[in-house]
Amino acid sequence: MLSSRSIRIWTWLHKWTSLICTLFMLLLCLTGLPLIFHHEIGHLLGDEIEAPELPADKAHLANHRVDADTMIKAALSTHPDRIVQFAGQSDDDERLWWFTLTPTPAPTDDYKSVAVDVRTGELVGQYKVGEGFMDLMFRLHVDLFAGLPGKLFLGFMGLLLLIALVSGVVLYAPFMRKLDFGDVRRGRSTRIKWLDLHNLLGIVTLVWLFVVGATGMINTWADLLVKYWQYAEVGTLIAPYKDQPLVPAAERGPLQQALDNAKAAAPGMKMSFIAFPGTSFSSPHHNTVFMRGDTPLTSKLLKPMLMDARTGALTASPDLPWYLTALLVSQPLHFGDYGGMPMKIIWALLDIASIIVLGSGLYLWLRKPHGARRAASARAATPALEESLDDGKQPETAAA
Repeated sequence: MLSSRSIRIWTWLHKWTSLICTLFMLLLCLTGLPLIFHHEIGHLLGDEIEAPELPADKAHLANHRVDADTMIKAALSTHPDRIVQFAGQSDDDERLWWFTLTPTPAPTDDYKSVAVDVRTGELVGQYKVGEGFMDLMFRLHVDLFAGLPGKLFLGFMGLLLLIALVSGVVLYAPFMRKLDFGDVRRGRSTRIKWLDLHNLLGIVTLVWLFVVGATGMINTWADLLVKYWQYAEVGTLIAPYKDQPLVPAAERGPLQQALDNAKAAAPGMKMSFIAFPGTSFSSPHHNTVFMRGDTPLTSKLLKPMLMDARTGALTASPDLPWYLTALLVSQPLHFGDYGGMPMKIIWALLDIASIIVLGSGLYLWLRKPHGARRAASARAATPALEESLDDGKQPETAAA
C-alpha cells in the first residue's frame, strides 16, 4: 500500500515525464507506423529496386556471380568522384549488392546508394536518398534532421517514456482498486470513458511499449558505441599500423581476395557487409568484413574480420563487445522485422494502440479544469481517487 506522499511523488513523475515526451512519442509512433511496412510501401511507390529478369541471351548467368571488384567498378561508374564507404548483399534479394558512395571516408549525410546485379555486374539503379515520403518518415523517426544531437535528444525522450511507464504501473493499482480490470465506465462523462480507455490500452501495450521504447533508446546510442569500440578495442588491434596514413585506393589489393580470405577464416558464416578503409566501422588500413550466421538469432550477431587493405590478409577477428552485441540484438525487437508479415501486423496494431494511449493522455490533460490541474498533486493522494473524477475534481491522469 502506497502512502499519500509516495502517490504524490509517483503522480508528479508520471505527469511531467508523460507531458514532456508525449508529443515526441506521438511523432515516433506516427512515423514508425509506415516504416514497419517500408518494403511494401516502397513497392507501391515504385521506390524499391529489384533485380531484373535476365534476357534469353543471358539466362545462363542465373547462377553466376561476378567478383566484388567488378561490382565496385560498376558502382563507381555512376559517381567517379566518390569513394565506396560500405557495400553488402541485399537482405531482401541476394541477386543484388548495394554500395554506399560518399565524397570522403568520414561519416556524412551526403551519400549515394546504388545497386548492382551480382549475376552480370551491371548497375541496376540508384536508391532515392533524401527525397520521398519514406525518407521523410525515416529522418523524422531517427534524428529529426538534426544528426547525432537529434538522436540523443530522442533517446532522452525515450528515457522519459520509460519513467512514465514505470510510474504509470505503480499508480495503476491504487487507481483501479475499485474497478474491475478493463472496466470502461460507459455511463460516466466522456472524459472518464477516455481515462478508462487510456488506462486499459496503456496496461495492455505496456510490455510492448517498454521494449520498443528501451530498444529505441539504445539505438540512439549506436554512433557513440561504435566510436567507443573503435577507440577502446580496434585501436589496440591495429597498433602496428599506428600513424600510417589512409591506404590510397590505387594501392589496395583485390577486394575479392580479402573477401575469400575472410570466408575461409570464418567457416559456416557469410558476409553481411564490408566497411572500407577509413570509415566509421573500419581502420585506415583495413577492409573490415562483417560476417554473420544464418539462423534468425546468429544473423543479427556480427563478427568483424579486419583484412589488410593492401594484401587482403587477415589481421584480426575480434569478438564484438557486449554493448555492440546488445545493440544488434535489440534492433529487430524495435523494428519487429524478424517474423514476416504477421509480426509486422502485430507491431502495427500495437503501434496504433500506443498512439491512442498517447493521444488520450494529452486529451485528458488538456480537458482537465484549470483549477484541478493546480490542485492535482494534492488530490492524487486522497483515498477516494476515482470517485472525484466525474464531478470536476479530477486528479492527474493515472495513465498506465
